[in-house]
Amino acid sequence: MGRSKGNYKMGELDRSSMPWGGAGVPPLGGETKLAGLSFKAYQETKSSVHRDLLSRVDLEKVAVFKDARLRTQIFSVIQDLVGKLAVPMSAAERERLSREVLDEVFGLGPLEPLLQDPTVNDVLVNTHKHVYVERAGILEETNVMFKDDSHLMHIIDKIVSAVGRRVDESSPMVDARLPDGSRVNVIIPPLAVDGPAMSIRRFGHTPITADDLLTNRTLTPPILDLLKGAVQARLSIVVSGGTGAGKTTLLNVLSGFISGKERIVTVEDSAELQLKQKHVVRLECRPANVEGKGDVHQRALVRNALRMRPDRIIVGEVRGEEALDMLQAMNTGHDGSLTTVHANSPRDAISRIETMALMANLNLPERAVRQQIASAITIVIQISRMSDGTRRLTHLTEITGMDEEVVSMQDIFLFEKHGISPEGRVLGRFMSTGIRPRFAEKLKASGLTLPAGMFEHSLEI
Repeated sequence: MGRSKGNYKMGELDRSSMPWGGAGVPPLGGETKLAGLSFKAYQETKSSVHRDLLSRVDLEKVAVFKDARLRTQIFSVIQDLVGKLAVPMSAAERERLSREVLDEVFGLGPLEPLLQDPTVNDVLVNTHKHVYVERAGILEETNVMFKDDSHLMHIIDKIVSAVGRRVDESSPMVDARLPDGSRVNVIIPPLAVDGPAMSIRRFGHTPITADDLLTNRTLTPPILDLLKGAVQARLSIVVSGGTGAGKTTLLNVLSGFISGKERIVTVEDSAELQLKQKHVVRLECRPANVEGKGDVHQRALVRNALRMRPDRIIVGEVRGEEALDMLQAMNTGHDGSLTTVHANSPRDAISRIETMALMANLNLPERAVRQQIASAITIVIQISRMSDGTRRLTHLTEITGMDEEVVSMQDIFLFEKHGISPEGRVLGRFMSTGIRPRFAEKLKASGLTLPAGMFEHSLEI
């Protein structure tokens, strides 16, 4: 981005939640003082250390290496520089300053402790002054700050350049991915009025398992058993929900029930799925290059996946005209495929898929598309994020066919919300509707026997 060495700014770090580099040291924020220094003076001190480090080490070359021994050596140099500062600071404060400079070299500066905190699901940067995180489904403001927009832009450039992308006034929006798979969206001026904004959707190193869903009361054992049987019996499933509801997490769990003997091809806009099977081919869309060429959309990847002899196709999220190709794949021998879609209810999910399929501009009549949907998809799962941050499977719905011009559906399991406790916890119960699904016969034909009382299940939470 045209910066010379030593010109970019140092940022503020929140070490309050970290097991190192800040124990007993109060976090900075705004004009909070540390060792008698204002926020601005502290940043200038950090910048001074960084400039001295530049005179000793070629950071442009060092930063690309991930060697732990090299990192330790650089940290020793930083500690030596900090130790020579003529500033009244305690040993713990000097250690904290050294860690922050190290994070500027090897990590993402002020964001590094947030990205190392396993309880943080989303990091939302609203200009250099305000950083929010989501923990357990609840948004909260942190005291993490960047020095100015130039400092934030340096961190943004560090992220997007690592995956071969760029962001500037001619291309002010970009999607990128961190090394751990976390999804990053960046938008800068002139589109972002108040300054650069960045959203990081985190994905943990350890995927959430089916046991975790049960522990968190996202669903109940009978519902999980039914879904496991549906996947093994090769029924096509759509997971529906809003942003941050847990669609991809649930899709990961469902994909874990697929046999290791099957060939799986995944298609994603940004690679997020973490499948444990060995025989998996992962495909990811490609954005346009600097000249606006070379982009590859999901529809092209879905079509290509059909030529790769897949037993199952998993589309991370259906967003557009690839919905038609996905439906045709489900109807032509690739049953048991899985996907997600943004929608507020199972009925809305079907309507959205129909709308997206019509975007393919093949002049298909609406009835033909609905017939494809009714034939291809067996189960729609609705998952929602509650007001207390918990996720709940609110509908497990079966598509039973066509009733004249309408796709007919019936609910098998529901989550019924009753109210909110004095502590703010959502109260309700999982319940069955008492309807035995038509696909129960398919499960039986696949050698899966359902317990007699499964569809008379109810659980208060």
